[in-house]
Amino acid sequence: MTLRCAVVGSGNIGSDLLIKMTRSETLEPRLLVGIDPSSDGLRRARDMGIEATANGVDELIARASEFDVVFEATSAAAHAANAPRYRAAGLTALDLTPAAVGPYVVPAVNLDEVRAEPNLNLVTCGGQATVPIVAAISRVAPVRYAEIVAAISSRAAGPGTRANIDEFTETTSDALVRVGGAARGKAIIILNPAKPPMIMRNTVFAAVDASADPDAVRASIEEMVEVVRSYVPGYRLTAPVQLDRGAGPGGTTKVSALIQVVEAGDYLPEYAGNLDIITAAAIATADRLAPQLAAAR
Repeated sequence: MTLRCAVVGSGNIGSDLLIKMTRSETLEPRLLVGIDPSSDGLRRARDMGIEATANGVDELIARASEFDVVFEATSAAAHAANAPRYRAAGLTALDLTPAAVGPYVVPAVNLDEVRAEPNLNLVTCGGQATVPIVAAISRVAPVRYAEIVAAISSRAAGPGTRANIDEFTETTSDALVRVGGAARGKAIIILNPAKPPMIMRNTVFAAVDASADPDAVRASIEEMVEVVRSYVPGYRLTAPVQLDRGAGPGGTTKVSALIQVVEAGDYLPEYAGNLDIITAAAIATADRLAPQLAAAR
């Protein structure tokens, strides 16, 4: 049984979601919701044979019984306003904004723990790229502090990303703790205007106890990378994981991991791995929730 899906937001993320859904055996894209009748995203959806409307969320709510799950691809402020309406209408929401109305979900790490929640937050692109690495370290060594730097092409940062920079850093930092398992976390985002546009790069630093087993840390990270790659093919380590004993505060060991994310070639350009990883994570989450949500129909 397939899940009947609606996407709210007709920009790059919404368009990429629709293309990924068409490859899924469990997700059926039924409606794209926008607010601009001249939107290229709405036109593209219709060209794909998918219904599209410029009547906003009101139309989705009026037809809520036709859908099982809604993917929010707008902005943090929009989702904060829409989330109570989705819940009242009985719709499960997968939130691709940093609004964090519901609990964080990183499918490689904690989906089983939060799968019963009616609203799941996909954290941020940087969170999807780096929280799994911190979680991988945490399962073999206590992480006293984790810091990540997500560097993306400025051309891959649309209006929603630019409007939500504060929410990005706050949400990602919090997810490093709540999902990644770090005692403290910090996130930094860099919009790089380089030409040609740069591929998304993420740097993860973690301070662990000096007694941590380097081989266990490396093996855990490498295993986690393969799990993420199962739904984000362009995700990879760009260098061997480094452990620098005694380099951190209080004589701790500093772990460094470098991650690159290349777009899968669905709708977005190669350099837009930051958008690809969050849409891929949303699709992976919905795929795994499908039996549960279809049974509750």
